[in-house]
Amino acid sequence: MEEIVRINLDNEMDLILAHKRTMKLAELCGLVISAQTRFATAVSEIARCSIANGENSCLVLGIKFLNGGKKEIGAVILDKVNLEESNPEAYAYASRLARDIVKKYSNGVYEISLSLKIPYSGIISPARISSFIEYFKKETSLSPYDEIRKKNIQLIELSEKLSDSEAKYRQLTDTLPLLVFSVAATGAVTLTNKKMKDVLGSGFSHFTQTSIAALFHPDDVAVIGNAWDSVKRRGSGFSGQARVNIKDEYLWHIVSIVPDNNEDVSGYIVSMVNIHAQKLIEETLKDNKALRQAQESLKSTNAELYKKNKELEQFAYIASHDLQEPLRKIRNFTSLAERNLSEEEKEKLYFNKINSSAERMSRLITDVLNYSKLSVDDRSFSAVDLNVVLNEVIGDFEFQIEEKNAAITIAELPFIQGIPIQLSQLFYNLIGNSLKFVEGKPEVVVNYEKVEKNKHLYHKVSVIDNGIGIEEKHLSKIFTIFKRLHHQSEYEGTGIGLALCEKIIENHHGSIEISSIPNQGTTVDVYLPV
Repeated sequence: MEEIVRINLDNEMDLILAHKRTMKLAELCGLVISAQTRFATAVSEIARCSIANGENSCLVLGIKFLNGGKKEIGAVILDKVNLEESNPEAYAYASRLARDIVKKYSNGVYEISLSLKIPYSGIISPARISSFIEYFKKETSLSPYDEIRKKNIQLIELSEKLSDSEAKYRQLTDTLPLLVFSVAATGAVTLTNKKMKDVLGSGFSHFTQTSIAALFHPDDVAVIGNAWDSVKRRGSGFSGQARVNIKDEYLWHIVSIVPDNNEDVSGYIVSMVNIHAQKLIEETLKDNKALRQAQESLKSTNAELYKKNKELEQFAYIASHDLQEPLRKIRNFTSLAERNLSEEEKEKLYFNKINSSAERMSRLITDVLNYSKLSVDDRSFSAVDLNVVLNEVIGDFEFQIEEKNAAITIAELPFIQGIPIQLSQLFYNLIGNSLKFVEGKPEVVVNYEKVEKNKHLYHKVSVIDNGIGIEEKHLSKIFTIFKRLHHQSEYEGTGIGLALCEKIIENHHGSIEISSIPNQGTTVDVYLPV
């Protein structure tokens, strides 16, 4: 079937669209008004069943090609639910109107097909079918909701194109003979190509003076370190030669650092091209007067390598910039809609769903950056009063506590040696989970005791709640980054919170344990060294 138009079936507005566009397609095909009405009503009855009882429902209208050059209008409704069983009366009524309904089931999806023969179907040429498609693309919107839906479809198409572009970019950078990675203004490594991971491993997470000392030859550390400081201070790029530690062997590379600045991103692109073989030949030729001509040729080759490296730098910059495009487009669209629609229209037209999607994407990026920036520096440790930390966290949740009438009891907690901001993140996530994952009134208790574990003394802080709990089979997975046990529509979040907690505890040389009973509650035990 040649698809003409597709409609997602979510609400009553979509039902109106389904009936209107079925009527219009029948009209464009030359059917009389009685045939248009009969067929559109049959389609609407099935669509109504989908909106009331279906899951992931959509309607596809198109032209079917039959033997002998004949054609018919086709309406296919796709749904995960058996609509015939959910509403037999409506299904039977539609069958009487359309006479012939075909139902198929494949890969977990029911396909319900209705058809209507087109008289004088020879006039429906490929050119006319193309004109039908263009008509529905340019059709005046039925309502502001319909206009928003069209914009959303365009955004989805754009997102898919950007995903394809990103995949091609990654494939290209993974096959190029160079090491390349992007660095945030904080020094955190945000993206690396496959070769970089293969050579340096997943432990390479920050580009700082400390990691520069480990990555480059001792004689080259000062050059690269000064260049890194200069690029950050002045905003100008750097390109030079240095020896890189590749699996305990120092190899010559062209090292380039390029600022990556735009409205959403502030960071740098670092790339390193292996020139070790050329460097060895160059050093040899310096002491061989008989091969000066070859030396000149080598210089030309090196110049070409520099040129190619500059091109790679520019490519890496552009690609990194474009990775932020989906978030920027969603924000621009919601801002435009917010200026042009009234508050009543926003609520009626699911404006909040669009906005929450952008907020969730932003929150996810923030959480990933927070996770990537967690590091250990002994100079960051200081005396921390956990009572102060908990009181500040409780203050942050003041609105949620009041809204849910939550009861929170905190025992007297100790002073410990730790990183204040990380400990605040730790208890923010634990208290936040206790307030979030609960059906009724939250009851949270924070207990403390000093215990001996594996012949060492620990501060044991326990956060106990009366929430929905966790099934035992899931306990081994909850510290996995991005692992969610509930759908986003049930409980919001990014699946990073507990993974972040575990990393903070590891930074403090402690451990974290969780025990839980479904529908009764969860206990999180945090062990911090005395």
